[in-house]
Amino acid sequence: MSLLRADQSLATDSYYAATAPRTQGFPTLEGRVDCDVAVVGGGLAGLSAAIELADLGFEVALLEARQVGWGASGRNGGQALAGLACEQSVIEEQLGATDARAVWDMTLEAIALIHTRCERFGIDCEWRAGYLSLAVNDRKGRELAQWHDHMRCHYGYEATPIAKHELPQWIASPRFHSGLHDPRSGHLHPLKYCLGMARAADRLGVRIFEHSAVTALVPDATSRLRTAQGEVRARHVLLAGNVYLNAVAPQLGPRIMPVGTYIVASERLDPTLARSLVPSGSAVCDTNFVLDYFRPTADDRMLYGGRVSYSTVTPAHLAASMQSRMATTFPQLAGTKVEYAWGGFVDISMNRAPDFGRLADIGAGPRAANVYYLQGFSGHGLALTGLAGKLVAEAIGGDAKRFDTFARIRHRPFPGGRLLRTPALVLGMAYYRLRDIL
Repeated sequence: MSLLRADQSLATDSYYAATAPRTQGFPTLEGRVDCDVAVVGGGLAGLSAAIELADLGFEVALLEARQVGWGASGRNGGQALAGLACEQSVIEEQLGATDARAVWDMTLEAIALIHTRCERFGIDCEWRAGYLSLAVNDRKGRELAQWHDHMRCHYGYEATPIAKHELPQWIASPRFHSGLHDPRSGHLHPLKYCLGMARAADRLGVRIFEHSAVTALVPDATSRLRTAQGEVRARHVLLAGNVYLNAVAPQLGPRIMPVGTYIVASERLDPTLARSLVPSGSAVCDTNFVLDYFRPTADDRMLYGGRVSYSTVTPAHLAASMQSRMATTFPQLAGTKVEYAWGGFVDISMNRAPDFGRLADIGAGPRAANVYYLQGFSGHGLALTGLAGKLVAEAIGGDAKRFDTFARIRHRPFPGGRLLRTPALVLGMAYYRLRDIL
């Protein structure tokens, strides 16, 4: 089964799609289009870049294989968080203290950018501030406290430590040991945000084409991108399709792995019960390597995510197994029905750091110097994708300093080649699951 077909089956029961009906469609590309910049991918990274490029005066065409927001940008857990999916030490070791601080500060800018765009374009995405990072045992509690001490001392990051006896004020669950509360991070309805970004790009003159999968890319001074019924010619290209690029840029595939992740939304709860589960209304993640994440919704449901798959096969009995996980965290929801169960694929890199760069720098030849790519958000991209699009636009506009800071992060391909890298990843993740338990 192809990744697109597998993901289609995961997209059919999304709470987001049910609560954010599409009111605007875009045409399929037919014939030839000439522009300054061609963007491949209608998720948040591509739409963000398109908006920023239009603001800079570039003519932009955006090609989306399905519909805008169809992939992870419109189906994720809705948590917009400071930082990266990897430990900050990964960035410190590679880039040094000064640039590591610059990267951290840019992740805070990414959250602020969401607010700026919602205000500018009138996007109602149900933003709610607050994020709880929770440890499940004493060892992980010590690790979380050490991390916070380091981030406070070296990055000026201020969060509220939560001791075990204080947890009932923050979460009605017996599962956790201690935690941190970050007031700057938060959560939102990702599909409402993504569709709002698409409307904004359209109003700024970006030509958006849906159901227009790119089948071939020919890099050159003027690159050509072919679809089933048309062609785009552009001086610059941005590849923001993540795990869905297929053979368009074969150099990118080995650097990321598609990992399935799954979410359920409960039936609407009694408002008093719903608001008692997480009294602050914050988004929540545990600190396990293979983590659970959850948040209350604006209409008094519990949205609960977790469980991962390293194949394209949806786990059996998805709704029931996820309901069981939710009830383990919140025993008071043991009899609660699940009304929506869905999932999708995120693109993880080996070190879980984002992978930004130019195709020319990873073996595609000098003709690909004006072909940029954004990938490897590793499940932590709701805010960072927006910032990434802005950095690409800056680079195309002539100031590549901030983009190149990220591009300096080194990445290795997943071991095992096309056939063996998935089993190798399964073994590696089994090790991390064992560490989470101990």
